Amino acid sequence: MIRQDKIIFATLFFSIFTNVTGVGIVVPLLPVYAHTLGASGFYIALIFSSFSFSRTFFLPYFGRRSDIIGRKPYIVIGLFGYAIISMAFVQSTDVRSLIGLRFIQGIASAMIMPAVQAYIGDITPKNHEGETMGLFNMSAFIGLSIGPLMGGVINDHFSLESAFMCMGIFSLIACLSSLIFLPPTNAERVITRGREPVAWKILLKDRMLAGLFVFRFAHTACIGIIWGFLPVFAKNEFSLSASAIGLLVMLGVLVSGIVQTPMGRIADRRDKSLMTLSGGLIVCISMFSFEWVKGFSDMVYANILFGMGGGMLTASLMAISVQKGHQTKAMGSVMALMTMSQSLGMMMGSLIAGWMMDVFELRQAFSFGSLVMLIGVIIFFICLNRDSHD
Repeated sequence: MIRQDKIIFATLFFSIFTNVTGVGIVVPLLPVYAHTLGASGFYIALIFSSFSFSRTFFLPYFGRRSDIIGRKPYIVIGLFGYAIISMAFVQSTDVRSLIGLRFIQGIASAMIMPAVQAYIGDITPKNHEGETMGLFNMSAFIGLSIGPLMGGVINDHFSLESAFMCMGIFSLIACLSSLIFLPPTNAERVITRGREPVAWKILLKDRMLAGLFVFRFAHTACIGIIWGFLPVFAKNEFSLSASAIGLLVMLGVLVSGIVQTPMGRIADRRDKSLMTLSGGLIVCISMFSFEWVKGFSDMVYANILFGMGGGMLTASLMAISVQKGHQTKAMGSVMALMTMSQSLGMMMGSLIAGWMMDVFELRQAFSFGSLVMLIGVIIFFICLNRDSHD
C-alpha cells in the first residue's frame, strides 16, 4: 500500500474498532435487560431483528450511493448517528422503545458498513485481498470481543446506563477520527476513476455472489442465535454473572478476530472457496455441540470452536467479495449485498431462536443453527460448481 492508503486503512480500522467496541459493550446486556422488563423470547428477538430489518432495507441504497458520490459522507454521518442513538438508549425504559431505537440504529449501520468495507476494497492491492480484509476484519472482531467483557464489568460495578453512555462516547470518537483523517470525498478512488458501477440486475445474476450471499446468511444466522440467546441460556440454565456471560460472548469473537489475518494470508495462497467451505463445516459442528453443554467450561470450548470456523470462512469469503467488487466496478454494491445477507441472517436467526425459546427448549435453537449452516455449505458448493462450469 502507498502511504495515503495506509493512513486511510489505519483511520477506518481505528474508527470501526472504536465504534464496534462501544456496540459490543451493550450487546450481551440488551437481552438480559429486556428479559427483566418482562420481554418474552419473541420480543427479545424483535430487539435484535429490528436492527437487522432496517439495515437490510437501506443497505442497497446506501451501498449504491457510495459507489456514486463517495464513501466518507456516509461513514461520518452514520457514526454520528450511532453516537446520538446510543445516548437515547439511556432514556429507554420499556421494550417498545428499545425496538424503535434498534430500528433507527440499523439505518445508521446501513450507512457505515458497506461504505467502510468498499473503501477498504478500493485500496486493497491485487492478490492481497485475503490478508488485507483479514487484517481489517480484526477491528470489528476484536472490538466485539473486548466490548462484551467491558459491558459485563461496567454493569456489575456501575450501571446499565453507564454502559450505554460508553457506547455513545466510543461512537463519537470514531466519527471524529473519520471526519478528520479521511481524505476529502473528491479525492477518493471511486470518484476519480469516473466509472459507472455495474447495474443491480447483472450483479443479482452472478452465481458466485448468490452462493456467497446464502453462505453468509447461514453463518450470521448462527451468530444471531449466539449473540441473542446465549446470554439468556447461560443466565437461565447456569445462573452465570454478567461478567461471565460477557466473557463467553467475547471468546468466540476474539478467537475469530485473532485468526483473521493468518487465515487471510492462507486464502491469498490457497483455494479461497475450499477454505470457506471448511470454515462452514467447523461452524456446523460447534453449533451442534451447544446441545450437549453442561456448564461454563463446555460453553467456552464450543465458543472457541465457533470462533475458529467463523474466522476461517470470513477471511476467505470477504477476499472473494473484494475480487468480485473489482471485477464489477461496484465495490459498494457488492459489499452492500454481503452486509444484507449478514443482516437477514442475524434477523432470521434471532427470530427463529426466540420462537423456539417460547415453544420448545432454547437448547434446540443451537441445533437448528447447525442445520442452517449445513444447508448454506451445500448451496455454496452447488453455486461454486455451476459457476466453474460456465
